[in-house]
Amino acid sequence: MKVHLLNVLGPLDPMELDVLLGLLAPSVEVSTGAELPDPADFHILVAGYPTREHLTASPNLQAVIIPFAGPPESTRQLLADFPHVTVHNLHHNTVSTAEMAMALLFAAARFVVPADRRLRAGDWTLRHEPALIMILHGKTALILGYGAVGQHVGRVCQALGMHLLAVRRNPQASGPSDVAAEVHGPERLRELLPQADALIITLPLTEQTRGLIGAEELALLPDGALLVNVGRGPVVDEAALYHGLANGKPAAAGLDVWYVYPETAEDRTHTMPSRLPFHELDNVVMSPHTGGAFGTAYTEHERMVHLAALLNAAAAGQPMPNRIDLAAGY
Repeated sequence: MKVHLLNVLGPLDPMELDVLLGLLAPSVEVSTGAELPDPADFHILVAGYPTREHLTASPNLQAVIIPFAGPPESTRQLLADFPHVTVHNLHHNTVSTAEMAMALLFAAARFVVPADRRLRAGDWTLRHEPALIMILHGKTALILGYGAVGQHVGRVCQALGMHLLAVRRNPQASGPSDVAAEVHGPERLRELLPQADALIITLPLTEQTRGLIGAEELALLPDGALLVNVGRGPVVDEAALYHGLANGKPAAAGLDVWYVYPETAEDRTHTMPSRLPFHELDNVVMSPHTGGAFGTAYTEHERMVHLAALLNAAAAGQPMPNRIDLAAGY
């Protein structure tokens, strides 16, 4: 079985490639690089942003592996033109993204950022003001998107003593046996929101999820509720979220995903993440989409481990895990 790895998210580190090759079955033949092999006769293409040229180059192409969690919308639209090719992704950053969700949840619940900012100026007054904090123990977390990341978030929330509700496309799908979550379909979302002391969003962005949480949904949250988004920014309506936070519902938010991203390397030092001034709000914890911990030794090692598992399954004639439903978007 022949596999070609395009530069995954940049030039592939030789040490990462060594990890992958050391895990692969002997029958898996790997080529790498930004240029396609000549002749192009690979069976599996690993590429984050494949082009039409990449997808038509090999007459033997059977599958594409997107080497991260959520395929971009443009990639999904392109792959829809190749119905004979199965599409899969990797869940290597599950733990990292879930831990970011929890970091944001804790920071929002305890108003860590404004406390830190004030104390750096010698201001202790927050300690003597009416408490804004939320104690998470005994509260209800509603996880919107109960896949790999959502399930790991649920496991941690349960350890904190929180009651778990979850929404996923297929509520009958199996979940972890050690997590006691009440799992519901998307049609129950509005019924569940009034119970959500913490709304934690791990959804990808699709036509169905864009703007899923708007002003009406935010208004259904109970007073004092928190919102955390580590999925995709536009799952939550931008204006609705800003104005909701400015008016105290939700009471606080932790955001790792946004509405405006830098387009070039030069833009990275001066691009605001929204058209609205979230940065002026004290009840928002802001993070520049670092939940997946891209570039860390742990994450890149895990990427290779998860990629090897998919390729070895294919080499053994077994269905590759993590198949994406292109119509649904995940």
